[in-house]
Amino acid sequence: MSGFSKQFTYFICLVSAMGGLLFGYDWVVIGGAKPFYELFFNITDSPLMQGVAMTTALIGCLIGAMVAGWAADRYGRKPLLMVSAVLFTVSAIATGLFSDFILFNIARFIGGVGIGVASALAPMYIAEVSPAEIRGRMVSLNQMTIVLGILAAQIVNMLLARETTVAENQAWNIDWGWRWMFWAETVPAALFLVMSFFIPESPVYMKLKEEAPSSSPEGDTIVRSQGDEAPLGAVWGAAYRRVLLLGLVIAVFQQWCGTNVIFNYAQEIFVGAGFNVDGMFINIVITGIANVLFTFVALYTIEKWGRRTLMLIGAGGLGLIYLTLGTCYFFEVKGVMMVALVVTAISIYAMTLGPVTWTLLAEIFPNRIRGVAMATCTFALWVGCCTLTFSFPSMNAALGSSGTFWIYSAICICAFVFLFRRCPETKGKSLEQLEEELVTHTLCREQ
Repeated sequence: MSGFSKQFTYFICLVSAMGGLLFGYDWVVIGGAKPFYELFFNITDSPLMQGVAMTTALIGCLIGAMVAGWAADRYGRKPLLMVSAVLFTVSAIATGLFSDFILFNIARFIGGVGIGVASALAPMYIAEVSPAEIRGRMVSLNQMTIVLGILAAQIVNMLLARETTVAENQAWNIDWGWRWMFWAETVPAALFLVMSFFIPESPVYMKLKEEAPSSSPEGDTIVRSQGDEAPLGAVWGAAYRRVLLLGLVIAVFQQWCGTNVIFNYAQEIFVGAGFNVDGMFINIVITGIANVLFTFVALYTIEKWGRRTLMLIGAGGLGLIYLTLGTCYFFEVKGVMMVALVVTAISIYAMTLGPVTWTLLAEIFPNRIRGVAMATCTFALWVGCCTLTFSFPSMNAALGSSGTFWIYSAICICAFVFLFRRCPETKGKSLEQLEEELVTHTLCREQ
């Protein structure tokens, strides 16, 4: 569909996926910086201010995701990717530079907007420039860069945190260490900005705006299916309501499957399993490595096994793992067994729900509404992330780790039933063929 050579397609997909790398790093780095900047800003005794610092970027994510689709349909995919690169670069520099708590949070908010834009735009852009036979693998590349960014942040945090036993290093980390954690992001952010100048605009957007001739039957189909950019209200119309509901459930479930609490609340999870602080940091890196390795597995299985199969494996597998994990917490099992269960959960997520969610969201929507629909689902995904992050401490305190993971198990089992009934197989199909199957045929049947 794109007309690009295979090598150039790989290049532009890799450049776009750098937004995922920055997404992953920026999302996780604050966890390692937290003990140091809280001492620097003197907020260790203020849970409210601690919460503000941890959630400012998430609020930015919501706003970035909310405006990304409309802006991408009006101004193009490439300019929005460039904007996200600028936001990442500015945030990385400013977050480490500011010594005022308000300015620190403004800088984090800017980075969060960048995350929201990149998380909505990168997979959509990759799907639109990739041929159908490799589209799943290319969109999964975005998830690979996300987990590489997460692992990079975890390693940087661990290397700096391991030096805090020495008094001089502790003082250095309070004054400068947390700053360098954020400044380390500047290098890939600046590289993303430079490389984004060398990628083309999405051919789908070009045809939408009639900036390129459509000499092929497939190109004519795209133009006819798009017209002008769709308003937000059109996404909720009868023609698209069913497929939008599918996208929203998939997006929210990726967060509410519970896996991300392992990254956000590793201390509570691993300490509850009997590990000290040093063991906690080591186990965090182990989960990060498993996350990367099994995302590689996803790159090879997504085009062979298909999206639907992997989503069902993810939902069903996590449901069983969380049921077992909750039972082990209930009977106070400690040690290696708990780490093995956590790593297994991360591995299942990494090869299924993590990458396949983004692939499906980039594929299932018609060309005309893809920008707005993708942004709507990404917004819902970040709402799911916020509610998951906010609710875990209360759930953990009220129900214990056992009850919390049993609830996540029930959510996964319910999602398995929904996906079994509603999730289509999109492997090997063009975007126009999927529109015909998921929207046009469905609408005809309902009429």
